[in-house]
Amino acid sequence: MAATATGSLKPLQHSSCSLSFHRNPIATKKALLRFGFGVRKYQIRCENLHSSSGSDGKRRGEAVVAAAKKRNQSPERCAAEGRLIGGGASEAITEVRTMIPERIKVVILTACMMCLCNADRVVMSVAVVPLADKLGWSSSFLGVVQSSFLWGYIFSSVIGGALVDRYGGKRVLAWGVALWSLATLLTPWAAAHSTVALLCVRAFFGLAEGVALPSMTTLLSRWFPTDERASAVGISMAGFHMGNVVGLLLTPLMLSSIGISGPFILFASVGLLWVSTWSSGVTNNPQDSPFITRSELRLIQAGKPVQPSTNSPKPNPSLRLLLSKLPTWAIIFANVTNNWGYFVLLSWMPVYFQTVFNVNLKQAAWFSALPWATMAISGYYAGAASDFLIRTGHSVTSVRKIMQSIGFMGPGLSLLCLNFAKSPSCAAVFMTIALSLSSFSQAGFLLNMQDIAPQYAGFLHGISNCAGTLAAIVSTIGTGYFVQWLGSFQAFLTVTAFLYFATTVFWILFSTGERVF
Repeated sequence: MAATATGSLKPLQHSSCSLSFHRNPIATKKALLRFGFGVRKYQIRCENLHSSSGSDGKRRGEAVVAAAKKRNQSPERCAAEGRLIGGGASEAITEVRTMIPERIKVVILTACMMCLCNADRVVMSVAVVPLADKLGWSSSFLGVVQSSFLWGYIFSSVIGGALVDRYGGKRVLAWGVALWSLATLLTPWAAAHSTVALLCVRAFFGLAEGVALPSMTTLLSRWFPTDERASAVGISMAGFHMGNVVGLLLTPLMLSSIGISGPFILFASVGLLWVSTWSSGVTNNPQDSPFITRSELRLIQAGKPVQPSTNSPKPNPSLRLLLSKLPTWAIIFANVTNNWGYFVLLSWMPVYFQTVFNVNLKQAAWFSALPWATMAISGYYAGAASDFLIRTGHSVTSVRKIMQSIGFMGPGLSLLCLNFAKSPSCAAVFMTIALSLSSFSQAGFLLNMQDIAPQYAGFLHGISNCAGTLAAIVSTIGTGYFVQWLGSFQAFLTVTAFLYFATTVFWILFSTGERVF
C-alpha cells in the first residue's frame, strides 16, 4: 500500500502552497468555506507534505498513507487533496487565474436554475387567487387548475431521467429551461383566452420542468466527490426553496403594479438569459471541461468510487428488476410522501392564510415566504451535516436513514400542531418548522438514488418522481375537495402527518446506502 501511494505522489515533490492560497490564503480559505468546499481541517497540511526532502518520495508517501488511515480516507483521496495544497509552481499560476473552482461555478448555476424552476411554479400559486375571483372558480376547480402543472410533469419525469442518463444533464436541462420559460411567457395569454388553453399551457410547463431534478442530481454526482455531494445538493435545493420566496414576494407586487402578465414576463426573460450562460459554461463531466484545473479534476475523481466510464452509457435496467428490490420501494414511498406534503403546502399556503385567518394577498405572501426561506438555509446545513458524518466514519446507510427520519418525523409532528394554531403568526411558525425539517430529505432519499444506482440514477429518479407526482396531483386536488366538503384544512393536514410517520418506518427498515444496481 505504501509503495503504491508513493508512486502516485511523485508529482507532489516540487510543491508550493497553491490555488488562490498563492496570493491570499486566509481570504480565499474563508470564501470557499462559505460554500462548504474549502480546505478541510482534516486535510494534510503543507508542512506535513514537505516534512520530507524533495528527493525522499518514499517518506512522503508514507506520510500520506498514515494521514489517510487517521482520517478514514484512501491514500489516493489524500494525495488528490495534497495536490490542491501542494501542486507544482506552474500549475499554481494556472489555478490562481481561475480562483473559483469549476465545481463551485456549476453548483451556483444549478442553484440559480432551481430558484427559477420553483419561482415559475409559485407565480401561478399566487396569481390563481385573483384569477379565481375574476372567473368564479370553486375551491375544487381551483385545485384542478393548481394540479394541471403536474399533468405534464408526471410524463417527463421518467423520460427526462432516461435522457439525462444517456446524454447528460447539460443539454437536457438547457432545453427544459428554454421550453418552460416559453410556457411561462404564454400563461397570461392562455388565461385570458380560455380555461382549456390555460390548463394545456400549464401541463406543457410541467412537461418541460420534469427534467430539472434528474438533471441536477446527475450533474452534481459527476462534478462532486462523495463527501461533498450532500452539500452541493443542499446549495442547489436552497436555490429551489428560495424560488418560493422570490415568487411569493415579487408576484403580488407585480400583480398590483403591472398586472397579471408582469411576473410571467419577468421570470420567462430570466430563464432565457440563464440558458445562454449555461450552454457556454458547463459540461456534462468535469474531465470534458476546458476550464477545470488538473488538481481539481484529480480531487473529484479520487473522492468517488471507481465506476465504469459514463462516455459509453449502458441501457437502463428493466423496470421489473428495479421494482424487485426493497430499497427502490423505500425511495419511491419517500418520494410519494415528500411530494404529497410539499405540494399541499406549496399550492395551498397562500389560500390557507387567506381563508383561515382572513389576511389579504400581500400579507399571505409574506407569511408563506418565511417558511421557504428557512427551508433554504436548513437544507444547506442538512447537507453539510450529512457530509461531515460520512467524513468522520459513519456509514452512508446510517446517515441516509438519520437524515430521512428527521425529514419526515419533524414535518409530521408540526402539521399536527398546525391544527391548533389560533393566529397567522403561530401558523407560520409551525409551517416554518415543518418545511425546515423536511429539507433533511434532500440528504436522504434524494441522494440515495445515486447511492444504490449510480449509473441509472436519472431513470430511477424519473420512476420515483412519477409516483411522487401522482401523489402530488391527488393531494393538490384532494385538498380542494376536503376544504369544500368539510370547510376546514384540519382533516387533510392530519392525513398528511400520519403518511409521514408510516413512510419513516418503511424507510428505516428497507433503505440502504450500498450499491444495488
